[in-house]
Order: sequence, then structure tokens, then C-alpha cells
Amino acid sequence: MREALAGLTVRGRAFVAAGVTAIVCAMILGQPALTRVGVLVLALPLVTAVVIGRSRYRLALVRTVTPQLVAAGQPARVSLSLTNEGRTPSGVLLLEDHVPYVLGTRPRFVLEGIGHGWRRHVTYQVRSDVRGRFEIGPMSVRVSDAFGLIELNRAFRTTVPLTVTPRTVPLPNIPLGGAWTGSGDNRPRAFALGSAEDVTVREYRRGDDLRRVHWRSSARVGELMVRREEQPWQSRATLFIDNRVRSHRGQGIASSLEAAVSAAASIAVHLSHRGFTVRLVTATGEDPNSAWHFRDSDLNTGPLLEALAVVQAVHRPQLDTGWLAEGAHGGLTVAVFGGFEAMDIPILRRMQHQAGSAMAIALDVDAWVSPPAAPSGASTALAQQGWRAVPLRPRDRLDGVWQELGRSGAQVSRVGGTPVVPPQEAVR
Repeated sequence: MREALAGLTVRGRAFVAAGVTAIVCAMILGQPALTRVGVLVLALPLVTAVVIGRSRYRLALVRTVTPQLVAAGQPARVSLSLTNEGRTPSGVLLLEDHVPYVLGTRPRFVLEGIGHGWRRHVTYQVRSDVRGRFEIGPMSVRVSDAFGLIELNRAFRTTVPLTVTPRTVPLPNIPLGGAWTGSGDNRPRAFALGSAEDVTVREYRRGDDLRRVHWRSSARVGELMVRREEQPWQSRATLFIDNRVRSHRGQGIASSLEAAVSAAASIAVHLSHRGFTVRLVTATGEDPNSAWHFRDSDLNTGPLLEALAVVQAVHRPQLDTGWLAEGAHGGLTVAVFGGFEAMDIPILRRMQHQAGSAMAIALDVDAWVSPPAAPSGASTALAQQGWRAVPLRPRDRLDGVWQELGRSGAQVSRVGGTPVVPPQEAVR
């Protein structure tokens, strides 16, 4: 009852004030008819408060978000299923679901005629141009009577996460060196002992399928030889992004950090589609949720995109090198750099030395300030350390920059730099 009286609306308080005023005036003026009117006006909100205060509501809410992983700029649908499990019918329900500001305005619903066993299903859409991980909910419920005199506030505590991944663009195929084995562009030309042909065939055994007979090897060794069962090939790539505060310029979605994250996300999707198993490394070290040994499929880019969705700028003077201390894997390294200083050069040289092939996109971060400054020359500095590097400016298209990175690798191979080994055909 006390809670119901505390929930009097402006209209309810006006009724109480009008009823009390009418009763006082009737007593002063000696008008019994006015007294009856005052009692009626005063009793209406008080009786409503008693009824609402004695009511027992058992509302149940099930909230689902489809899909829970969306790209920036893409909508997601939120479905709400409300049921009334109590036996007392309620009046009007005013529902308001709490959503972060970047997902849009808070949806509000008005529901009436809620009795025992009542069920209602409502949906609404959310959309964000900003990447990140957001919580949708909790929902607040305001229970009101038919006259609008009393409002009681209730709230559900449950929330549902929604992850908004960075924007990605499709990238063209370019020569990628440094792959461990067959899924990438580079495969081993020779094995430790013998040629690839010798390793991939064996003697014929009873029960072997004759369609697997390798006639060239059989003629050479003088006995029937068959191809071995195909072995799984696996190419590994390290995707590095420099997310230090000192390495970037600009604010919000127009900052160079957002451009770097979007570029890294596009590269991650491209490499996965090319058959690479990709791990993500930031300025603070390797992200454990996106490491290649935690992934189930090369085409499953969800963990990588989820990790990139929550990448934030960190206040760190130097790059973490713990992931390099474990030893070089010799595979492909693709890095997205912002600005760097002379103290970072030894780390960049070490990263390039431990990679089988080192490719980099260097953001011209000074172009993200207004007025734009002179080009930083970060890509030239990286090239001097052995990286295949190209610059990225605010107005550049990422697919064009990626294609230019492929052309720079072809030029390196022509001038006698690190050779790009063509893929070796599997033995037929």
C-alpha cells in the first residue's frame, strides 16, 4: 500500500488534492453535496492504490537477439516474449527496454488487457555504426491503472550481449609468401630426404585402390607404387595491429585507429578465406581468444572479428614482444601499423626477421589531423627494415592499397629481394 501511494502520478496527486480541497470547502461553506463529491474524488486514487498494492504480478520475459554478431551498419532484431503467470489481471503495462545510445533510441511499448495466461510477442531493430560489445537490457516495466492514477515501476535484471564487428571490404587475391604449407601460395619445394614425389608415394599393398597407382613412380622403381593418403596442409598467419594511443590520431569513428581495425578485420577475413589459420596480436600481446590453436575451422572468422570488435587504444610506450619470445613459426605476418618512433625499430626488425614473409600497411596517421600534415614516411621506414609495406591514407580504398601491396611484392622478387616461391603442384 505504501509503495502504491508512492507511485501516485501527477493526475493521482491532483485527484487527492482536489478531493481534500472539496471536503474542506464543503465543511467551511456547509455544503454536504460538495462533501460527497470531495469524498468520491479522494477515494478514487486511494481505492486504486489498494487494488494495485494487493495485486501480485508474475511477469516473465524472454529476450533473444538475432544475430548476436553483426557488422557495423547492419541491423539486428531483438525479440521479446512476455507472459503473465499471475492470476490477478493487471491494467496497462508501459515497457521500456534499455539499449546503449549508439544502438538507437530506447524502444517503448504500451500493452493492455493483461490477464492470467496472457502472452505477447514484440520485436524491434537495433543498429550501430560503432563497433564494440553492448548489453541490451534490462527492461523496465511500469504498471498503471486504467485511469492513470498509479504507476509502479518494475525491472527485469537479465541482459543479452550484442557484438558489433568492424566494417570489412572484400580484398583481391595477391601473392602471399611465408605460408607453412599447402593452403597458401608457398609450399615446400623439397623435403629433407628425396623429392616430394618420393615422399608422397609408397609400395602397393593388398586392398589398395588401383586408381591410386602412380605409374611414373612405378616405372622408375620397378614395382607397383601408389599415392599416399592426402595429408592435411595448414598455413598460418599472424595478424598484428598497433593499437597504442601514441600511434594514432583523430577521434571516434573517424580516427586512424578505427581505420586500422577495419583494415585488420578485412585482412583477417581474406586470409581465412585463403585457407590460413590466423591469430591476432596487438600492442599488448597475443589475444588468447583468437589464437589459431583455439579455432575449429579456417573459415570461422567469428573469434577474430569478436576480438577486433573490442580492441581499444592502450597507453603503452612499447610493443609487447612476449609472443615473439616463444620462437618463430616462419609463417606469414601481416601488420597494420600507425605511427612509430625510433625506439620501435628493433622490435619491427625482429618481427620481420622471424616471419617467413612480412607484409605491412602503414597508416599515414598525420593525414587524420586537420589540417593534414606532411606524409609521415612510415611505409618507407618499414621497407628499409625488410617489410613489404604500403601507405594507407584517409581517402584511399583498402582493396586498392592491398593490391598495391601485392605489386610491391612482385617488384621485390624481380629486383632480387626475398623471392616469392610459386606453389608446387600436388602429385597426381
